[in-house]
Amino acid sequence: MLIIPAIDLLDGKCVRLFKGSYEDLTEYNYNPVELARNFEKMGIQRLHLVDLNAARGDGSNNRAIIADIRSAVSMTIEVGGGIRSQQDVDELLEAGINKLIVGTLLIRSPDTVASWASQHPETFIAGIDANAGEVRISGWEEGSAMSDTEAARLARETGVTSIIYTSIQRDGTMQGPDIENSIMVADSSGLPVIVSGGIRGPQDFAEIEEVGSDRIAGVITGKAIYEGTIDLKSLAQKYNSTGFEVW
Repeated sequence: MLIIPAIDLLDGKCVRLFKGSYEDLTEYNYNPVELARNFEKMGIQRLHLVDLNAARGDGSNNRAIIADIRSAVSMTIEVGGGIRSQQDVDELLEAGINKLIVGTLLIRSPDTVASWASQHPETFIAGIDANAGEVRISGWEEGSAMSDTEAARLARETGVTSIIYTSIQRDGTMQGPDIENSIMVADSSGLPVIVSGGIRGPQDFAEIEEVGSDRIAGVITGKAIYEGTIDLKSLAQKYNSTGFEVW
């Protein structure tokens, strides 16, 4: 599995939300571009960027900073948050972003996602963000009345390459990832799954490798990096490979 550090951007700043709440966030005094450069120096091959402004549709986005990060590093970059129109897709691909994560649109307009995935093979990832098994959309602020396993099957039908599964109840809590439901989503979809939410320390990576190495392609971690509970460089050296050729 691949270790994927996360940079969440809100108003141009590096932040982490607690259980997806915009009202309960921690701001970190990092320059996002320099942070990305440091990750790459540690041997990181893939970076997860979230545009929190675009995700909740507040009329602003962080695309200029995302473009600056893209120019500063050579690693694979995946971007999520507010990708809901052809213009969004075009802007991010033209900026050189490698992978685009679709969540809200997957639920609201799966045919659009399928069309994009057909036009741009090996580009789109489904973002399934669940709270107590229900998929949340629009920056996690709205319910969808769809279960995570239903969304997983829908994702497979659209032709996306993989799924990022986030347990909202655990996101930003450092209480451990939801491995059980991540594997259920992998089994339901037949796609590689990237686990997100709740990483607290090295023991989580070891457990994921032990019980889900044939279905879990990667692990996204954010707060554990910023709080210093993991050594990102050593983890990258240990797990810096993937058995999945395309995801």
